[in-house]
Amino acid sequence: MDHESRRRAAARAFDLFGIDVLVVSHLPNVRYLSGFTGSNGILALSRSGAHLVTDGRYTLQAARECPGVQVSILSGSYASPAPVIASAARELGAGRGGFEADVVTFQGHADLAAAAEGVDLVPTRGIVERLRWVKDAEEIAAIQAAQDVTDAAFDAILGTLAAGMTERAVAFELEAAMRRAGADAPGFDTIVAFGPNAAEPHHRPTDRPLARGDLVKMDFGALVDGYHSDMTRTVAFGEPGGRAREVYGAVWEAQRAGVDALVSGATGGHVDTVARDAVAAAGFAEAFTHGLGHGVGLEIHEGPSLRRDGADVVPVDSVVTVEPGVYLDGEFGVRIEDMVRVTSAGPSVMAASPKDLLVL
Repeated sequence: MDHESRRRAAARAFDLFGIDVLVVSHLPNVRYLSGFTGSNGILALSRSGAHLVTDGRYTLQAARECPGVQVSILSGSYASPAPVIASAARELGAGRGGFEADVVTFQGHADLAAAAEGVDLVPTRGIVERLRWVKDAEEIAAIQAAQDVTDAAFDAILGTLAAGMTERAVAFELEAAMRRAGADAPGFDTIVAFGPNAAEPHHRPTDRPLARGDLVKMDFGALVDGYHSDMTRTVAFGEPGGRAREVYGAVWEAQRAGVDALVSGATGGHVDTVARDAVAAAGFAEAFTHGLGHGVGLEIHEGPSLRRDGADVVPVDSVVTVEPGVYLDGEFGVRIEDMVRVTSAGPSVMAASPKDLLVL
């Protein structure tokens, strides 16, 4: 991946905040700008160069992953990086140094301020995150690979579901199937919910056994080469009743409408409204209790956001989820979710798994 071009793009935003150097602490942003995949790293970025500070566990790894970036190694994994990163910022010509206001802790700021004598510290927001909205070809390929793994796991689980299996067991089988299909890890905590438990949007799997007549909601995804996938499918274990079919049809229609509205230049608020109106038209407005979707990439939740009154403008080559849901307390819940790539020709759903109501 072209990390040098990303660093140049980030530096072009410095004038917006009046800074000379940006101290990047958020690890997904460090990875995006440098290629570093370790668990401890801070990057000082200027218009002329970049300096990574990490610890001795990553001496060889940082040298391999970060060509073109100067690397300093701390004496221990718990040593404070503040003096080294402040020194690097001064070497890079910082009179005013930006820090990531959404990431740096109060103590971290105090340590940096004490070490950065002669450097004015300026809070910044979104410099790197905004760049990450638009995915390059290699990022799209990694996200698609993660989605292919997720599709394979869904196909595998359909032949595994059996009466008496617990939610925990199904979640385990999904995660094992993703591993077998090539995932580095699950992309997030897998959600499996049977029957009334599916009325909780983010239900944690329990020992509740699967029974005939249950709707089964599964929200899961894979991690491949640092990039995530995210998909939800709801299936029927045994013949569903008329109300379940009605709700499923309403969510299916809302998801279709949301996907169709997901074109370059649309606001997240508009796309959310289109899908929400479809749910409301079916009489379930109060049962759709969350935003429509979010960006996916190096993090499972990133920008742009699709939410009520959201002002994020969706760009070409962003990847976002469209995931309407209806949740009826004491009965069941239905959610259908796909990642969608926004292209100049319109929305492109990345999942291959079917969305018609499957009756097992």
